[in-house]
Amino acid sequence: MSALDWLTSFRDRRINEGLRRELHPRSPSLDGLLDLASNDYLGLARHPEVIKAAQEAAQTWGTGATASRLVTGTTWLHAEFEAQLADFVGTEAALLFSSGYLANLSVISSLTDAQSLIISDTSNHASIVDACRLARGDVFVAPHKDVDSIRAALESATATAPHQPSHLLITDAVFSVDGDQAPLVALADVARTHNAVLVVDEAHSLGTMGDHGQGLTSLLGLQREPGVILTATLSKAFGSQGGVVLGTQATIDHLIDSARPFIFDTALSPMNVGAAQAALRLIKQHPELPEQARTNAGHLANLAESMGFDVCTPDAAVVSIVIDNPQDALAARDLCAAHGVRVGCFRPPSVPDSASRLRLTARADLGEPELARAAAALAAVAHAGLGV
Repeated sequence: MSALDWLTSFRDRRINEGLRRELHPRSPSLDGLLDLASNDYLGLARHPEVIKAAQEAAQTWGTGATASRLVTGTTWLHAEFEAQLADFVGTEAALLFSSGYLANLSVISSLTDAQSLIISDTSNHASIVDACRLARGDVFVAPHKDVDSIRAALESATATAPHQPSHLLITDAVFSVDGDQAPLVALADVARTHNAVLVVDEAHSLGTMGDHGQGLTSLLGLQREPGVILTATLSKAFGSQGGVVLGTQATIDHLIDSARPFIFDTALSPMNVGAAQAALRLIKQHPELPEQARTNAGHLANLAESMGFDVCTPDAAVVSIVIDNPQDALAARDLCAAHGVRVGCFRPPSVPDSASRLRLTARADLGEPELARAAAALAAVAHAGLGV
């Protein structure tokens, strides 16, 4: 008898429910499949200039950052890119982290205390969910994009416990599963009225929203609003790795001074910083890329809808096709692969029960041949009666 014997029954139950998660190592060529599963929205992860910049950074600085940011992990390259990214998005300052997960954890844990109310949309990313769970304040999980419930929660909290640090409202700019955008203007108004901090996770918006890819918050002119803080990742549209917080200089100074995930984590590799810096240059040089990604997403969504699928209307590059049953979602994913297309497959607990789905990401570099290939794969799924 072992204390871990229960793992076997847990595994078997997950298999029977169609919820077992497994690793599927890919080849450099993705085994010949068209990639509609990754978050490489602008197709920059394998761009020659991005790869070259990573190589040059490794030759100059080495393969790793060697220590935390406060010891030897902050290079000239880190500081230079932080200034460039802040200028691009339109904030006073930026701070790099080794992942977007840690960026969210740092902001929520460092800007709240035991008296804070933390309000999070029910569809927020897991990094936000986990950060809320680890924070000391009370957490209210608001129904999806329900501004009225958020307003009511803040009115009650403000009336009973005015204090500093402020209450905090956090939302994805573009939600990672359904691909819809948050009502940021209304949320900013509610936060402003009740003196709450508004944190916007731009992970799926930076590089895909706005005329030049600066993200949804900048598109709406909210990036310099007092009390607005942005988080993002470099692992999606920027084709690299790492996270970032953007906001006022005072906010960044506070995180450097107080955020445990920043203080004690090894800094982001200079290779990743160099790659992201090259990606930023390319985004500036090719402002058409965000629009191309959105256009391709709309094309895929219209295609799927015409075949009878339940499709969430995409606001950026994520196309979500609901296939209620997890076993059917797995079968649909495998059928797409058999027709040469790799797609994402989201099942509980990543999504609510009876809301499994295929998740397609529309890269800016998709052309007619790739879109036709995607159409053939989706047609095969529809013909099999999965999700329609």
